[in-house]
Amino acid sequence: MLKAESRDDRLTICALGAMAYMVQSLLHEGLGHGVAAWLSGGNTVTVSTVAMNADIDSRWIAASGTLVNLAAAVLLWIVLRRATRFTVTVRYFLILLFAGNLFTGTGYFFFSGVAGFGDWEQVIRGLHPYWLFRAGLVALGIFSYFGSVLLVAHELRPFGRYRQRLKKLTWTPYFTEGLLAAVAGFFNPAGAIYVVLSALPATLGANSGLLWIRYYVSPPAEGLEAKAIARSYGWIGASLVLGFGFIFVVGRGLTWHR
Repeated sequence: MLKAESRDDRLTICALGAMAYMVQSLLHEGLGHGVAAWLSGGNTVTVSTVAMNADIDSRWIAASGTLVNLAAAVLLWIVLRRATRFTVTVRYFLILLFAGNLFTGTGYFFFSGVAGFGDWEQVIRGLHPYWLFRAGLVALGIFSYFGSVLLVAHELRPFGRYRQRLKKLTWTPYFTEGLLAAVAGFFNPAGAIYVVLSALPATLGANSGLLWIRYYVSPPAEGLEAKAIARSYGWIGASLVLGFGFIFVVGRGLTWHR
């Protein structure tokens, strides 16, 4: 019998990774920044896969994308802890979605603190002493991100019998998400420069934990290893449909006028 890591379907893994990334991105830009700007009184709000642009700005609007990601991560953690009857494919998808929201939420602190750019730089801009707030963001980012890796690693335990299987299940979605972010980002109305300044750093940087998380995943107890992820044309089809809209509709920007 082939080991599970040999039977996990890579195409389905790509589809699940793409779906998780698209949902996480829409939560950040749309439900987070976009809704916050609209509720704050913005008259024109444009949401794309890369950024949100509005005729209004505030610390609350800048922070809202991360806060929504972290809130989604908490809800997903509760679901993963309490629900036990998911199929292996659904559970793996929820783990990827959990990881994406958690890594984006905590990784943004570190990114803004180091780069002096991005959502949380806008949050601390004008505060004094500025250098101390930046240093605080860096420290918060390091500790919260590493804690996030440990939380996700715990959820990946059923897949942790073999390191090669874990590598396949974490590296495949990482590169899939990076490619999708780059392609969708090229269509954004703010210009292709945002692919370099925002889309790729936010995606590849925030999700970099997927490249080394396997070293923190303990093997499952005997008999608790997750089954192989089988080919699912339903997930693949759903990913293609959502991906088309994500790239060619959201990627070009959706604008609301009050």
